[in-house]
Amino acid sequence: MPNRQTSKSRRQARSQVLEVRVMSPRIAWLGFLKITGKLTKIACVLGLLAAICWGVWQSIQHAFYKNPDFRLQVLKLNPNNVMDEGGLANLIGINPTPNLFEINVEDVTKQLESMPAILSARVERHLPGTLMVTINPRIPRAWIVCDTAGLTQTHQTGAMLVDIHGVAYPCPDLQLKHARTLPVIQIPHSEHHPVRAGHKVTQPELAHCFHLLKSACEVDGEAIHWIKSIEQINAWSMKLVTLDGTTATFGIGDHPRQIQNLRAAMDHASQKGYAIDTINLIPKRNIPITVRAEAAAPRAVPVPEPNTVETNQNRRSRDLKNLLNRN
Repeated sequence: MPNRQTSKSRRQARSQVLEVRVMSPRIAWLGFLKITGKLTKIACVLGLLAAICWGVWQSIQHAFYKNPDFRLQVLKLNPNNVMDEGGLANLIGINPTPNLFEINVEDVTKQLESMPAILSARVERHLPGTLMVTINPRIPRAWIVCDTAGLTQTHQTGAMLVDIHGVAYPCPDLQLKHARTLPVIQIPHSEHHPVRAGHKVTQPELAHCFHLLKSACEVDGEAIHWIKSIEQINAWSMKLVTLDGTTATFGIGDHPRQIQNLRAAMDHASQKGYAIDTINLIPKRNIPITVRAEAAAPRAVPVPEPNTVETNQNRRSRDLKNLLNRN
């Protein structure tokens, strides 16, 4: 009995027949023309957009970048002790005079803030021809010295300063006059805490010296002008040297009391006409003090015997101790 095709088989046969496409050169050419036409339209649209963009760009160039009204005419810099107008002009590059819109204010800001002596900066265009630059310089607190790390110079341009936030930076030329009277902080060398320009000094010894310096300035507003140097000499004591040569030993803490005692001793010595050589301010009572012997002035009378000078020194030390014990 012959097999009879189902309706499903007949539909599959018809679909296979319908998928056969008749191709001819004319049909192929018409298809090519159709595709070419679409591409031509797309190219025309893109060309029109490019022409519009070019026209807009040229208009911007003539209206802003090539407009002589927007030439840099005024370079306004706030008063600061880090950079002057000449240095700023060299940084920006104003020869020949640029258009105000040719100056990339973001790049200029980054260049300024990359300088270790500058805390922050802001650059703004003020039309038609003014560039406003505001520099926030670092405020120096002291010079830092670390002999083993090669930081041996102080009180000169390029020597290392440390600001109120503990950030180290080379002293700029314009800041030297202000920084000459600042004290020197001696810090030890540490491979784990290197001193790098533009970075915070993380050594704990600097923090202790800062604390002593802060206490001194709180007790005496002029302390920063009579302190010569500060150094932590061991785990429990610090050394402060004054400009007149007095060496004072401090503890790690209790600085306000010790500064008050030092100030009282210095005032007493100044009133009596002699100088303190060393003083240990760590004890609260019976503070050890030594005084410097005074040089004898030329005269026709015999020079006092050494034991007499020694007796005078002992008397002055005793007077100072009694004064401090009363405080």
